[in-house]
Amino acid sequence: MSGGDNLDFEIRQNPSPVSEAERSALMANPGFGRIFTDHMVTIRYAEGKGWYDARVEARGPIPMDPASAVLHYGQEIFEGLKAYALADGGVGLFRPQANAQRFVTSAERMSMATLPEGLFLGAVKELVKADRQWIPTSTEGSLYLRPFQYASEAFLGVRPSQEYLFVVIASPVGAYFAKGVKPVTIWVSSDFTRAAPGGTGAAKCGGNYAASLAAQAQATEHGCDQSVFLDAVERKYIDELGGMNIFFVLDDGSLVTPALNGSILPGITRDSLIKLAEASGRTVTERPVSIDEWRVGSLSGRIVEAFACGTAAVLTPIGTVRSHDGEFTVGDGGTGPITAELRQSLMDIQWGRAEDPFGWTVRV
Repeated sequence: MSGGDNLDFEIRQNPSPVSEAERSALMANPGFGRIFTDHMVTIRYAEGKGWYDARVEARGPIPMDPASAVLHYGQEIFEGLKAYALADGGVGLFRPQANAQRFVTSAERMSMATLPEGLFLGAVKELVKADRQWIPTSTEGSLYLRPFQYASEAFLGVRPSQEYLFVVIASPVGAYFAKGVKPVTIWVSSDFTRAAPGGTGAAKCGGNYAASLAAQAQATEHGCDQSVFLDAVERKYIDELGGMNIFFVLDDGSLVTPALNGSILPGITRDSLIKLAEASGRTVTERPVSIDEWRVGSLSGRIVEAFACGTAAVLTPIGTVRSHDGEFTVGDGGTGPITAELRQSLMDIQWGRAEDPFGWTVRV
């Protein structure tokens, strides 16, 4: 197959798929990201040739030269999205075009070859078709899709790679919160920052997540579930959590979320919630929010709810905020009504239980 925006996928069925009985047993309690489907998609890229050799094949190890550029210089990006068993018996992808667009933006920031959006969408759809039987039908169950791309050229010079491998794998997942949604306790990271102006904060690359792990370990040491990062310049404004964006609900029912400043990942769930809230008549403001404003607002009653959001957990209510300066409670420390309303509304659209006025769902 030659390079181009539209490739035909060669379908190579897994000769030894997981049996139906074993698959049912695995999916009874899949957790998150622990088990994987029978197939994967691979597409290769070479300078001067373009994208080629698009395949659906048996999931398995990827041969890698020890001099592969990704191992030395970290040229790697990824996405996360879900396929849902819809209420009418169909299968839907939630806003995959947005993931495809962000994948291009991430690739550009990391000086990588950009995968055409149509090819991204085609790869995701082909894998969902091949492994449709792995899509959970349980409440809040879904098929988590992980497209990623890395520099595969065997070369130790410091320059952009001339070869890349794009891969999509899939993992059936259940409800992110097995025991139900409960408010989390947040640690304010004052020793570490996630990203800086001019850095890679707005790109979805693995290094950003590796950089968040030290802060997460510190949060765990202080009895917290997650850490939240402050800006790298003044160390006073809220950026985001290690892997989720953040919203604040004010006492007048309006929402505030930190403005995208180049250091914050433009989350697709974040964007969806802004559109959903505005469609329901709520005011949403994107602006800087300082940790002092969060603390004073929570104590005064001006800030009545706060939540984090992302593909995996959808919405996560925040109950307590802890730092070296002490701690404070947001609202009554529970899941506020607006947080619960937005979470339910978004999930009803994702699972096809409510009308999708935005045209977000793409059927497979």
